[in-house]
Amino acid sequence: MRRSNTFEVRPRSEEDEQLLRRLLDASASLWNETTYARRERFFGDDGNVWDADTGTLEGQYKDVVGSATAQQIIRKNTEAWRSFFKCLEDPDQDARPPGYWGNEDDGRELRTYIRGDQYTLKWGERSRLEIPVGTKLKDEFGLGYRERLRLEVSGEPKWSGEHGRLEIVYDEVDGTFRAFQPVTIDDSRLDTPLASSDEAAALDIGANNLIACTTTTGQQYLYEGRDLFAEFREATEKIAHYQSKLDDQRRTSKRIDRLYRKRTRQRNHAQDALVRDLVEQLADEGISTVYVGDLADVLSTHWSCRVNEKTHNFWAYRRFIGRLESVCEEYGIDVAETSEAWTSQECPDCGSRDKTIRHEDTLTCSCGFEGHADLTASRTFLERQVRREVRPMARPVRLKWTKHEWREHHSSLPNRGTTANEERTNQSTCTGKVASVETQTD
Repeated sequence: MRRSNTFEVRPRSEEDEQLLRRLLDASASLWNETTYARRERFFGDDGNVWDADTGTLEGQYKDVVGSATAQQIIRKNTEAWRSFFKCLEDPDQDARPPGYWGNEDDGRELRTYIRGDQYTLKWGERSRLEIPVGTKLKDEFGLGYRERLRLEVSGEPKWSGEHGRLEIVYDEVDGTFRAFQPVTIDDSRLDTPLASSDEAAALDIGANNLIACTTTTGQQYLYEGRDLFAEFREATEKIAHYQSKLDDQRRTSKRIDRLYRKRTRQRNHAQDALVRDLVEQLADEGISTVYVGDLADVLSTHWSCRVNEKTHNFWAYRRFIGRLESVCEEYGIDVAETSEAWTSQECPDCGSRDKTIRHEDTLTCSCGFEGHADLTASRTFLERQVRREVRPMARPVRLKWTKHEWREHHSSLPNRGTTANEERTNQSTCTGKVASVETQTD
């Protein structure tokens, strides 16, 4: 069974921080160039991405990031393409080729991958992490030939065992470097016994409630999104305000670009934290498969402009799926995208769709059923996939975003909604135009 240790990484000096940033930026650049070379092949005449000259790219970057790290980044890119081709085999999935980690003008996503035998992580009174860097950076920053970059770490490892490839990322929202270390442990060391291999979970995706999850083990989780969307809307209104002041010939400004980046990174920070929190809980439940709704048709054809404002601009569905697949891979959990049509309208008791009424967070049926709409939808979605009845045994866990972490919120779940101005889960609570992201990358 795989688990993951998460901890903060702290450079010991400004020079060390500059060196670490250079390493992560070069890694992102290598990923982008590898992706570009393979996309050119994929959209070209032969379509064979494996003919791209990644060996030359590795040679160009090994003196900066180190030979082993360059190999790991290209290997990670290869894994992403293989996952893409596997998705292409399923006609029901909206498969898209791997994308880029930002760009130099708008800011790259600072990230790198260090092979398991290339880093040293020691815990204790002076916990530290040592990682390799290329000879060019060593010469520029005065490191010895065999010397590695030494960084301080904070936190405590939850798991110990055979460790794998280390991921280091820079969180611009919090201004911190974080590391994720996958660890393979013996199943007998888990706090709770593993469920059978056919245990599964289903996710209902929305915007007012980002994720409603039901598992075959009887657990339910609800991640609220109203506060997050309000924050997103506030940034959007600022963008629209400054856009209105532009000259007719200008489409953007440095201030607007900064606001776009800040809005995107705040959302991504919350989304990434949600995925890791959820997957760790599902792993503890012994879940082997996660079913998630394929929203490709919904995102492109939904009749409501308010729904589209949330799903296109705020939710970033494809990015979420990519992150979900990446974290689930650490824990050996499969992710399956499949249709969730009508799950939000179907009564779990009588199966009726035309006798149900959806009002805010509540689904009611003339047969007498009444329940939380999103949690009910995730339960119905799960029962369709596993082909058996699922009865939640525990009180749903409700989580809210604190701007740093998802924390359990103990107030009771509403039956018929909370306030008059809250729309149903998959609709926007706002009016007015959301700033376009056609020329921005969210």
